[in-house]
Amino acid sequence: MTPTELVAELARYLDADAPELSLSPEAFTSPELWRWEQERVFARSWLLAAHAGELAAPGASVTLAPVGRPFTVFRADDGTLRARSALGPHRPDPAVEEWRGFVFVNPDPDAEPLAPHLRRTGEELDAYRLTEMVPVAGWTEEWRCNWKIAVQNAHENYHAMGLHPTTVALITPPGGAMEVRTESRWVTRLLSPFREPLPATALPLSAEQRATMYNCAVFPCGSLAAFGDSVIWITMIPLAIDRIEVRGGVLMHPAALEGQDRDALREQNEESAAVVNREDQLGMEAVQRVVGSRFAGRGHLSPKEPGVTAFYRSLARALVTP
Repeated sequence: MTPTELVAELARYLDADAPELSLSPEAFTSPELWRWEQERVFARSWLLAAHAGELAAPGASVTLAPVGRPFTVFRADDGTLRARSALGPHRPDPAVEEWRGFVFVNPDPDAEPLAPHLRRTGEELDAYRLTEMVPVAGWTEEWRCNWKIAVQNAHENYHAMGLHPTTVALITPPGGAMEVRTESRWVTRLLSPFREPLPATALPLSAEQRATMYNCAVFPCGSLAAFGDSVIWITMIPLAIDRIEVRGGVLMHPAALEGQDRDALREQNEESAAVVNREDQLGMEAVQRVVGSRFAGRGHLSPKEPGVTAFYRSLARALVTP
């Protein structure tokens, strides 16, 4: 399929009678579509880059290389967050926005602000006191798969039964039910119930909040999930058509850390994340191998995968907009 045909196929997800099918395998392997994504998605989208706790001190920095165009986000001497392209001084500085401790970078210096799109999410997450949370663990990994394979996986819980039978599946109901609400072209809210409500926490959470994982996905490749005393953030930065850098971390409120051994807590969280991430990595890399087969075809989406359709719509909007 040509990139024009692939984008036309994607545009069908914007219709009221959107197909209940996965993307064509070529969408994950086409070099031509990859070039469109470089310009129409990653050259003008808000990328979750880091948590402000990583960039607390003047001079602290994080470097990312989305689609081979690296930039560094750093804390300047005056305390502000800035970003600079690593491709040379002729490149304009990317836009930087901090929202409740999460640092987003947009290669387009004239990008519209992201915060208005997160207003409702912020209101619904007030009880988590995001601005007071601090990092307790973090990780950076590299997976051999197309970024869309990993991101669509993060938009549904249906896969937990197969990929996470002894981890995630133990705390979520069978079948992976999910409530999806699209806030804007940038933000999608995903609610997933726990099998059992979490115990009382150090935060003033309602009974409903203790019984639900609140996931906010920020197109194209970032998300944060709030549950109990913790928030997990993750970003899947495409390095090449079939390779991504997965960065993330665990945040907790200081009230939940009182009396805790911080080193032991960090080790415990990083070990747990490594197990779940490894399960996802093996699954995503297996899918990548399959989509490259000449026998691969489109698959039917389950009614339990509305988040995947929401992601496809966001992708379609980005690609059909010149």
